[in-house]
Amino acid sequence: MTDVTEAAGATAGKAAGGRAAQLQHTGLRHGWTTGACATAATTAAYTALLTGEFPDPVTITLPKGQTPAFAIAAEQLISGDAGPSAMAGIVKDAGDDPDVTHGALIRATVRILPPGSGVVFRAGPGVGTVTRPGLPLDVGEPAINPVPRQLMRDHVAEVAARHGGSGDVEIEVSVDHGAEIARSTWNPRLGILGGISILGTTGIVVPYSCSAWIDSIRRGVDVARAAGRRHVAGCTGSTSEKVAVAVHGLPEDALLDMGDFAGAVLKYLRRHPVDRLTVAGGFAKLSKLAAGHLDLHSGRSQVDKGFLAELARRGGAGEELAAAVASANTGLEALRLCEAAGVPLGDLVAATARDEALAVLRGAPVAVDVICIDRAGAIVGRAGPVGPRGG
Repeated sequence: MTDVTEAAGATAGKAAGGRAAQLQHTGLRHGWTTGACATAATTAAYTALLTGEFPDPVTITLPKGQTPAFAIAAEQLISGDAGPSAMAGIVKDAGDDPDVTHGALIRATVRILPPGSGVVFRAGPGVGTVTRPGLPLDVGEPAINPVPRQLMRDHVAEVAARHGGSGDVEIEVSVDHGAEIARSTWNPRLGILGGISILGTTGIVVPYSCSAWIDSIRRGVDVARAAGRRHVAGCTGSTSEKVAVAVHGLPEDALLDMGDFAGAVLKYLRRHPVDRLTVAGGFAKLSKLAAGHLDLHSGRSQVDKGFLAELARRGGAGEELAAAVASANTGLEALRLCEAAGVPLGDLVAATARDEALAVLRGAPVAVDVICIDRAGAIVGRAGPVGPRGG
């Protein structure tokens, strides 16, 4: 067996409302976090170390009471100079969520330690190590987040109580091809080197939820603040990120991969301010922010050409041009029409987006500037302080 079973799928979707209810309606499958998989692998390995048998499937209890069962994809009892150990591996099933770790083999190797040692965590191949402050783990620690650590400790204690163990163990978590997978995550920028992180607060991955990206934005702000950065940039993509770097000379750990989640950046900075925020993105996406949308995804907000027409009027456009803007096929076409007529629509969008950002910040001591770009990366609109304010 190589796939995670869905024994808890129905249980995970029984909530009366919210995302779980929506998920039931759409028929999408839940998945399991890397933390849940590592816990299942740990439970199986420690059980085998004490009994000589790997439970297959292995059942764990998640923080909210769900009890998923996981098939074991790899197992090994090991004899060595440091004493016996056991390894179990679980293939991560992310359900219908487009997760880069879907299908990854999460391994846990458990070794018994002397009494009083407690539970010690190690980063095996493919699991990152923290190298910068600002994360919920100390520098030098394996990138196994606090909730998965506690989940593993709890299950080690349960197995120990059931089979007469001391509960003093070393847990080495590894992920096949984890270093390669990590290149598609925020880990290198956050200073987590060598592999992926073992994550999860509930143990369940909700398909197409925004929570992982929003959490990564928050961690990015934490890392920047811990590094003493006073100026950060929230960028909608790699092109706008390059522009922000070219304009302000910001270091990598001051760059936030905002994507479509402008609201997540602004709301977190409202509570955890820095001196300055640069918002950089494509003209069309930032026109949505200017219109009051905090989620810039094409499936959840659209470019309002009527709104752009009104902005064009404020910039001096006559009714003929305003009508052309309102009927334009794309936001970029509206921009080009105004550029040809000498109407600064890009600057107007930037200024209005800045006003919206400041409104969300609600007086937090954060100076804001906005940079709008076209698809080629050329700056087509700016608003706010122009010069760098320091990294």
